[in-house]
Amino acid sequence: MRLILLGPPGSGKGTQAQRLIKRHGIIQLSTGEMLRAAVAAQTPVGLKAKDIMATGSLVPDDLVIGIISDRLDQPDAAKGFILDGFPRTVPQAEALDELLRKKRLKLDAVVELRVNESALLQRVESRVAEMRSRGEEVRVDDTPEVLIKRLAYYRAQTEPLIHYYSERRKLLTVDGMMTIEHVTHEINRILAAIGAVEPKTPKKPVTAKPAARAAKRGGRKVAKSAPDTAKKPAKARPKPGKKASMRAGKSSLKASTGARKRPAAGLRKVAKKVTKRRAKA
Repeated sequence: MRLILLGPPGSGKGTQAQRLIKRHGIIQLSTGEMLRAAVAAQTPVGLKAKDIMATGSLVPDDLVIGIISDRLDQPDAAKGFILDGFPRTVPQAEALDELLRKKRLKLDAVVELRVNESALLQRVESRVAEMRSRGEEVRVDDTPEVLIKRLAYYRAQTEPLIHYYSERRKLLTVDGMMTIEHVTHEINRILAAIGAVEPKTPKKPVTAKPAARAAKRGGRKVAKSAPDTAKKPAKARPKPGKKASMRAGKSSLKASTGARKRPAAGLRKVAKKVTKRRAKA
């Protein structure tokens, strides 16, 4: 999963980035941290950036893109990343698109946290007033005056990115004025809807349905009754009664005696004819 988080100062990008990192096991790419790491590691790009940063000048886009390129080649970036604070301008976005194209990587989404600037100012004013009432020191960059300047810079430089990524159908807008939990839930919901992540559904215990239970019970009954029917011997054919056997015996006896009487009658006729012939002679 590869994401860019957009939103004005105070919109909660850092909080949501940390939640996404923890949930999906991806890394956060912060240009400031990457620049400091490259300088500390004394990489070729880091050494160039060091000289420029020493003069107080801004690091040019090509060096920032070079540092991002080196970071994406590291093994822990294989599962995905979140870019926070970069790109800030349309030229930087175009350079990032070219870098990802060369590396054959696809940007899944650009999540914009949309907030009400007036509400943000009220939050900062309330926080500063509470800190001062407790006697706490207020950070120089955490005042309404500084926030007004940062919001003006965001509108002038970064807000055009919303139109840039909207044209490329990468922009997903979330209401950043919701609670932290609701914002997190909404981000994960829309990422799952576009297929950037698989939705995590709670596993439900497998329960047999009533029809399935009835079928199982019926199967058990059939299985139990089957051995009983198998044990019962098949019914033998009924034996013929005594009367039937006696009738059969008599008929067979008549047939045999009739066969004997017929040859004897024939002999008597032949004997009579012989005696008649002798008497004539």
